[in-house]
Amino acid sequence: MNDQTDTTRHRTVVALHGVSKTFANGTTALDNLDLDVRRGEFLSLLGPSGCGKSTALRLIAGLGEPTQGAIAWSGDDNGADQAPSQDIGFVFQEPTLMPWASVAANVALPLTLQGVSASEITARVADALARVGLNDFAEAYPRELSGGMRMRVSIARALVTSPMLLLMDEPFAALDEITRFKLNNDLLGLWLALEKTIVFVTHSVFESVYLSNRIVVMTARPGRVFAELKIDAPYPRDESFRTSAEYAGYCRMASEALARAIASGHAP
Repeated sequence: MNDQTDTTRHRTVVALHGVSKTFANGTTALDNLDLDVRRGEFLSLLGPSGCGKSTALRLIAGLGEPTQGAIAWSGDDNGADQAPSQDIGFVFQEPTLMPWASVAANVALPLTLQGVSASEITARVADALARVGLNDFAEAYPRELSGGMRMRVSIARALVTSPMLLLMDEPFAALDEITRFKLNNDLLGLWLALEKTIVFVTHSVFESVYLSNRIVVMTARPGRVFAELKIDAPYPRDESFRTSAEYAGYCRMASEALARAIASGHAP
């Protein structure tokens, strides 16, 4: 990798400066959160349930506003509330598919809402489905798919607009272990092929280590950054990495950091 490419890759895409979020019921989800997301990285937010990981993701996506602090996007010295919506893809915990629509129609929805031409929609939907291995299921309906396949549809829908930033909120948490491992592998393949920036929320130490080149460990609610861990293992990663001493060592490091973060924070 040359110096220019390396500089571009490590440029900040979006940064949260002193961000706090208190909801109407008085619950403070985030407290003075400082977080930067670097171009091209796979960043995991790791923390206990209720620590504000999903809240941080939604604020980045523009699905809410911070109570305090600022969110600044690359190239915007004054800060901004959100990036253009087409620059962000969001994969939620549940696939949230329209049950009455085909797989192709579900994936096409963001493009349809943007007023993209029918011919372009057809081509881009086909490409997105091929990338997640569902090109033979375009006319199927969500009820005909397994849980893992429905999540693939959700990922295809997030990718179809060619976003610069992909936000993923515990997308594999409800899946069985075998399916989860397979989707972890496939997601890394997509990330390497498409060179997207991914922010991935999880409460799994093992998943965060396997996927990420950087992990941000958060305290219990109200969430703030407790530690940043760099995972230097090379890509592509496969089952040999998952069963290696190196992987076990990183998992131990992340587990210890998470335990200290939980002990240092307020109880949920």
